[in-house]
Amino acid sequence: MPRNQDKILSASRRTDIPAFYTDWFMYRIKQGFFNIKNPCTKTVKKIQVSKDIIHSIVFWSKNYDAFIKAGAGEKLEKLGFNIYFNFTINSESPLLEPDLPPLKKRLEQLKKLTCFFGPEKISWRFDPVCFYKTHDKGPVENNLSDFVMISEHASKLGIRKCVTSFFDNYAKIEKRLEFYRRKGKKTVYFIDPPIDKKIKVIHRMEKHLELSGIKLHLCCEKQLFSNLDFDTKVQQNSCIDGKLLKKLFGGNPEIKKDYGQRSKQGCRCTKSIDIGLYDAHPCFHNCLFCYANPDIDNTIKKNRLK
Repeated sequence: MPRNQDKILSASRRTDIPAFYTDWFMYRIKQGFFNIKNPCTKTVKKIQVSKDIIHSIVFWSKNYDAFIKAGAGEKLEKLGFNIYFNFTINSESPLLEPDLPPLKKRLEQLKKLTCFFGPEKISWRFDPVCFYKTHDKGPVENNLSDFVMISEHASKLGIRKCVTSFFDNYAKIEKRLEFYRRKGKKTVYFIDPPIDKKIKVIHRMEKHLELSGIKLHLCCEKQLFSNLDFDTKVQQNSCIDGKLLKKLFGGNPEIKKDYGQRSKQGCRCTKSIDIGLYDAHPCFHNCLFCYANPDIDNTIKKNRLK
């Protein structure tokens, strides 16, 4: 009888654990378990973690500074864990992503990760592509200004994968933006461009990335993907990819599709266990377009209770 496939930890879609909760994460690894609260049912489940039952840990972050300084990756490898990195590096934008380190420092982090762990274990995410106005009647702007520079830097380091998607609006984002407007703070009006505009953007990105030896992948963009030219080399993405993890590390990882994600929108991720907690682990980067729980949302909730 074949043994069960080893689990994959996702750390995390819900917050930025490497940036703000590396110490907590490493402590829980040392303890050998995580207590995870279901965001919908609020039930708590104990997740055992050891190299014998966890095949890989997939990290998601926009800022790996604390993770690198703590030597967390090297410690995890010594404990027998396989690790993979999703690293979101967008154009410098104090308006859209107000509390990130400067782009130069994030590119330095990318260089360190590739040196320590190898470029094949890193997926560069330029995500999301945003179109917006800073006031109602202003010109339409976007966040693509540093895309070429970032891609050339990533290519020189050996990165061969770029993942992107377009901004998705959520009710919580609208509430966040409205809060900023009431407070008189500079904010944006996001715009959802027509699909023909999105297709042109993707083809331009693809064409440039091909020159850099990087393949472009789309995250949860099923409709857009189905409308691309037939000869495109753009692929749909699995941000957590059990088959890739098996290719990289061997072993017997989970490879079943995670239907708990946005599969109808094109998510192809492998089933994993997300160990982030929305309430306990707010993200302090406070990106305007964040679908999760930036710290500013806690401020908004407190103001509504007054």
